[in-house]
Amino acid sequence: MPKVAIVGSGLIGRAWATVFASHGWTTALHDPAPGAAKAARSHIARNLKELAALDLVKDAAASAANLVVAKNLEEALTGVAFVQENGPETVAAKKEIHAAIDRLAPADAIVASSTSVLVSSLWAKDLKHRARVLVGHPVNPPHLVPIVELCPAPWTDPAVVEKARRIYEKVGQVPITVRREIDGFVLNRLQAVLLAEAYQLVGDGVVSPEDLDKTIRDGLGLRWSFMGPFETIELNAPAGIADYNSRYAENLGRLTGRDAFSKRNAKAIMAEWAGEQSPERIARLSRWRDGRLAALKAHKRAAKKKPA
Repeated sequence: MPKVAIVGSGLIGRAWATVFASHGWTTALHDPAPGAAKAARSHIARNLKELAALDLVKDAAASAANLVVAKNLEEALTGVAFVQENGPETVAAKKEIHAAIDRLAPADAIVASSTSVLVSSLWAKDLKHRARVLVGHPVNPPHLVPIVELCPAPWTDPAVVEKARRIYEKVGQVPITVRREIDGFVLNRLQAVLLAEAYQLVGDGVVSPEDLDKTIRDGLGLRWSFMGPFETIELNAPAGIADYNSRYAENLGRLTGRDAFSKRNAKAIMAEWAGEQSPERIARLSRWRDGRLAALKAHKRAAKKKPA
C-alpha cells in the first residue's frame, strides 16, 4: 500500500492519520515536539477502536498496525506518495516546514497543507517543487467530517489537484475544488456569514443565543445534513432553482443588502447544475427528502441526551 507522511501530530494530524491508516496506507507520524508523535499513535489507536465499534472501520488492530512513528522528518518522508502537513498557522512556519519537505520528499509526492487560513501562494512560491503543493483544508475532525477543500496556487499542476482529489476519495473523504485562491476558501466563508448574522441577531436583541441555535439545529441544519443550499432551494419551488430565484430573489436581496441573487449568478449556477428542473423531478426528490428527514428525526429521538 502507499505511504503518507503526517507532518504535525496534533488534533488535525491525528485525525488525518486515522483516515489514512484505516484505509490501509502506511502512515508515518512526525512532530517536532519530543514524544508528540508517539503519544499521537496511542490516541489514533483509540480513534480506530471507537470507529470499529460503530462499524466505520473494518479492523481497528490492522489499521493501527499501519501507523509508524518516524524518528525524524527525513524518515517520515522517505518513499511517500502523499504528505499532509498540519503545522502552525503562520506564513513563517509554513515556509520553514515546506522548505524541508520540498528538500526531503520524493519529487513526485503530493504535498497538501491542512491550513484553514493561508493560501499556499503566500509560502510556496519559492519552492523547487511548488507545482505539487496545494491546500487540503479539512473540517475538524476530518475522520468524522469528510469534506476537504482543495485549493491550488496559480502554479499548482492541475494533474496534481486531480490526483489529490482521487486519493482523498479513496480514503473516504469528500473533496471539493476551490477554483482560485480566496481568503477563507469556501467553507469558512459560508460559516463566517452565518456566524456574523447570528452574532448580530443576538446583539440586536432579536433572539436569544439558545433560540438561534435551535433555529439551525432543529431547522436549517436538518436539511443541510444531507443536502446543500442549492439542493435545498431546488425543492422549495415547483420548477426548481431558477423558479425559486424568480420568486424570491428580490426579497432575499432586500434582506441581505447584496446583489447575490442576480440573474447573472443564477445563470452561472444553472450552467453547471445537473438534473432537469421539472415538477416531476422536484416531486420525486421531495419524497426522497421527506424520507431522509423522517429517518433523521427518528435517529435524533433515539440518540443519547447531550451532556450538560
